Amino acid sequence: MKKMNSFFLFTPFLLASFILNAQTPVIKTNAGLVSGIQVNGIQIFKGIPFAAPPVGELRWKAPQPVIPWKDVKVCNAFGASPIQTAPVPFMCWSEEYLIPKEPISEDCLYLNIWAKKSSTKKAVLVYIYGGGFVSGGAGCDIYDGTEMAKKDIVFVTINYRVGVFGFLAHPELSNESDTKTSGNYALLDMVAALKWVHDNISNFGGDPNKVTIAGQSAGAFAVNFLAASPLTKGLIRGAIAESGGSILPSSIRPAMHLQQMETVGLDFTKKLGCSNIKELRNKTANEILAASGMGLVGPFEDGYVVPSSMYETYLRGQQNDIPTLLGWNLDDKMIGKPVAAKEFIENINKQYGANADKLLAQYPASNDAEAAVSQGDLSRDQTFGVQGYTWATLQSEHGKAPIYMYSFNRKLPASSPANDFGAFHTGEVPYAYNNLHTVKNRPFTKADFDLADQMSSYWVNFAKTGNPNGAGLVNWPAYEKQSKRVIQLDTKIEVVKLPTESKLEVLTKLL
Repeated sequence: MKKMNSFFLFTPFLLASFILNAQTPVIKTNAGLVSGIQVNGIQIFKGIPFAAPPVGELRWKAPQPVIPWKDVKVCNAFGASPIQTAPVPFMCWSEEYLIPKEPISEDCLYLNIWAKKSSTKKAVLVYIYGGGFVSGGAGCDIYDGTEMAKKDIVFVTINYRVGVFGFLAHPELSNESDTKTSGNYALLDMVAALKWVHDNISNFGGDPNKVTIAGQSAGAFAVNFLAASPLTKGLIRGAIAESGGSILPSSIRPAMHLQQMETVGLDFTKKLGCSNIKELRNKTANEILAASGMGLVGPFEDGYVVPSSMYETYLRGQQNDIPTLLGWNLDDKMIGKPVAAKEFIENINKQYGANADKLLAQYPASNDAEAAVSQGDLSRDQTFGVQGYTWATLQSEHGKAPIYMYSFNRKLPASSPANDFGAFHTGEVPYAYNNLHTVKNRPFTKADFDLADQMSSYWVNFAKTGNPNGAGLVNWPAYEKQSKRVIQLDTKIEVVKLPTESKLEVLTKLL
């Protein structure tokens, strides 16, 4: 009788467990089982660790292997965003473009996966966020992967360390490293995530041999470095760079090297009153964050992750020769309030001397209104245009894989003059990943949703085949140095000659 009672008492728990498992996907990884959620046929896993927490003695070390676990790890919420200042909406960037207010932590090396359950292996797109390498995280609303998964790819977003936590170099750190380098931990985090994807994504329905990396702003700069790094060989087969790149000649933009960055690290250590790395590691994350400011952060030539300059790498054809899709936005403007025409002209004369007239012919300033437009255009072209233009030129000349270039011209509908920023920096992201539904306070029209559907199809097709074209889409030709054809993404999608060609030609020669 006792046995029978025990059986009936235990049966509901068995039944509940069976129902839970039927509704909750459980997948094996190389560190243990993870469970996610399933919504309308899409399996979603959030907060899967791809490396050990980079805290304590692991602060400022290359990412270490994940610590295995025995039970099923519940992965239905984003892991913490990397340590950074609290997100506050500003200018055009409303809250859906920013990380959640919490959690924010050094323990941040997690990734997220969206995928349809399928017996066939699908192409994989791994997205890398922007934020100037000092902010950002994978938990932003506009990075949701549901719509991309519906279009039959596996969509992955990853975290990486930012700011001084992601880039501090120091002689002691270099000495304790097997590679005798330090810094560039953010890039190493990305490489570790890509290795995790290579080793585990097949269990989630992905094909490890069909992985495309994509990123915007700092994420696009990172894509450039990863596409050129020997560490990603065999891990990626395509690259998408939205508004970013780091490929100008050193004569134009001198590169930072390991020794220089180690000097910066020594100065930072002294600033915090520390005499060595042990003492610096004993400081709290908030103490380090408060002392760091913006600082000199970002990828640099360390002789390991980044063996040489991007320009030299592509000039020699030493990059991963993979299909690439890149472009920038009409209003990718990184300036504050424009100055008057007179001051703008004076500044150009000081900077360009005898060549000032050539530049002013492309960026005229006959009055304050015209000068304001020219300052925005010059900011866009100096920061993003010349990078993408140089990248496309070098790859088309010294690589075999095709490159596709776009110009995103859709001025996002504004609900008031206060949020009328045109086709602003990051504005294309919710279109490219079909996430307009996550953006608030913008009166989107059918034309916007149609553009988002088509853009995301281009991105999905590229991830699947290395070519963005497909049924029902305007044909997007590969970029060639001679024809300079790009696709212009707006309420009307059309192929045009690069609209800013004359500006970029002059600017590239004068920089």
